[in-house]
Amino acid sequence: MRQYLSRRLLLMIPVFIGISMIVFALIHTTPGDPFAHLVEQDVSKEDRELMLRQIGYYDPLPIKYLKWSTQALKGNLGWSIKYREPVLQLMKRRLANTFGLSLMAMLLSTLIAIPLGVISATRQYSAFDYIATVFAFIGISIPSFFFALGLIKIFAVDLGWFAVSGMQSIGVKLTGWAKAVDIFKHAFLPLFVLTMIQTASLMRYTRSAMLEVFQQDYIRTARAKGVPERTVVYKHALRNSLIPITTLLTLRLSGLLSGATLTETVFLWPGMGTLIYQAVSNRDYNVITSGVLLVAVSILFCNLLADVLYAFVDPRIRYD
Repeated sequence: MRQYLSRRLLLMIPVFIGISMIVFALIHTTPGDPFAHLVEQDVSKEDRELMLRQIGYYDPLPIKYLKWSTQALKGNLGWSIKYREPVLQLMKRRLANTFGLSLMAMLLSTLIAIPLGVISATRQYSAFDYIATVFAFIGISIPSFFFALGLIKIFAVDLGWFAVSGMQSIGVKLTGWAKAVDIFKHAFLPLFVLTMIQTASLMRYTRSAMLEVFQQDYIRTARAKGVPERTVVYKHALRNSLIPITTLLTLRLSGLLSGATLTETVFLWPGMGTLIYQAVSNRDYNVITSGVLLVAVSILFCNLLADVLYAFVDPRIRYD
């Protein structure tokens, strides 16, 4: 296992370099510039050209990449033109907001979806199975932004139970429990949206994996030997169904850092999803590059984590 991890980690280095080159080239060859949103009333054409030359906008692409990568290796991801602060400092703050929201949604959806999927599979074609299937199809089919807007209209605008957007109330200084309650009112709706959408897909994956395992010969043999049904379901069937579930969960781990762009944007949650969206809208190149590469790195490590977990979930898998 140690040799396998070493090989994979070494292989990730050229892969990441290739991804960084492609991402950097795509971002810096798009039409427009970071100061395109400025009008002549804000800054003159001469000053705008001077600002572009100061940030190296007219440098050849290889020179731009060399300058950026050299600074990135030193821990300097550049300066955000829109937010006027270092990108690394900006991303640290946004990552904390995204990580907390996404981690809670992932934990809640896992705790809800896997038991529901197991029960739905063991009671196939029952009333519970049909209800769970309808719920899952609704959760998978409904667009997240539409679901979010509907919840805002009902629970925030009409009933006034929760906040419409943001993470905290503006213009009010709160401490202690008052601050915690205020954050909860802002976080509940985006957390609910993310949890419900993730629960629907994970429940279907769990149900399908369980039904496939139930058709295997060793399950029929265990039942024929009189093994208790609870043991058959949770010790034999569920454990052998964990590989596809593990794949889905590890892929979702990358979302803990990248954020849910649509959901965060609708609720104006100050996380990575909103940051990347606003950076694209304002052509904030350093933020876009750093944000996209963060997503790429998280996906690479999550794929590695999935391969490692396979060996623990299934004893037949060995890495030499």
